[in-house]
Amino acid sequence: MLAPVTAASGQAPISTLDRIVETGTLRIGYSADSAPFSYLDADDSIIGYSIDLCGRVAERLQQQLGLAELKIAYVRRTTSDRVALLKNGDIDIECVASTNNAERRNSVAFSYPHFMTAVQFVALKAGGLRAVADLKGRTVTSTSGTTVISSLNAISRERGLSIAVMSTPDHETGFDLMATGRVSAFVMDGILLAAMAANATDPGQYILSSDALGPPEPYGFMLRRDDAAFVDAVNAALFEIYTEGEIEPIYEKWFMQPVPPHGVNLHFPMSEALAAAFATPVVVGD
Repeated sequence: MLAPVTAASGQAPISTLDRIVETGTLRIGYSADSAPFSYLDADDSIIGYSIDLCGRVAERLQQQLGLAELKIAYVRRTTSDRVALLKNGDIDIECVASTNNAERRNSVAFSYPHFMTAVQFVALKAGGLRAVADLKGRTVTSTSGTTVISSLNAISRERGLSIAVMSTPDHETGFDLMATGRVSAFVMDGILLAAMAANATDPGQYILSSDALGPPEPYGFMLRRDDAAFVDAVNAALFEIYTEGEIEPIYEKWFMQPVPPHGVNLHFPMSEALAAAFATPVVVGD
């Protein structure tokens, strides 16, 4: 049974696994606009690579806990409230595309990586912007609640680029500001930009930057820091998925085949670094 629900503030559970056994429900945080990881289909179904992966994790948790049934309650989250929803106990796991970095690890725990990407920008091809240096003196936008804004400001200071950064509440708004010429570029994780451009009405008018703001970083599913037993259970499930050949067809489905709602194929082969991360899963930051 899959049921989207609205987040309601509550006290964080002492043990996520105990609460799952008691309620028979796993609460998954999802995004409405983070294709192909977590987003809404044309009929508002919650779909995506991360959603599929967390569904497989839920199946294994059900087996681990000996439950006859495990329901999934989907809770919509934004980049601004995702950490608070975890800490408050409104969600048990965030199944989207959150970067595992040192700053975030001060607040949350992360699962084994499920993707890797670097920060780039997307711009109108006609504008002639190709590299980060081309953003000098420009106004750009990025999504609030992400680490991209602080990274972009740091690069602007270090290189003397005088980039003005405007924050937006979600990815869709940022892309729209760029597409309508109100800002010069939208700065975000490269894979998310590629997916948004590919699904736009006229993909040919957009271009991704030729360089990145930094090296690729891993995505992981966010979990509560104070619940090691649940983190271990999730990672045990992912270990099986990654090392027993289950991950490859899931990846193929979302990155190498046409996906809803427009049937776009991203043609994004699995990188050597990601394949290595799946072959030998390691918690980044340990």
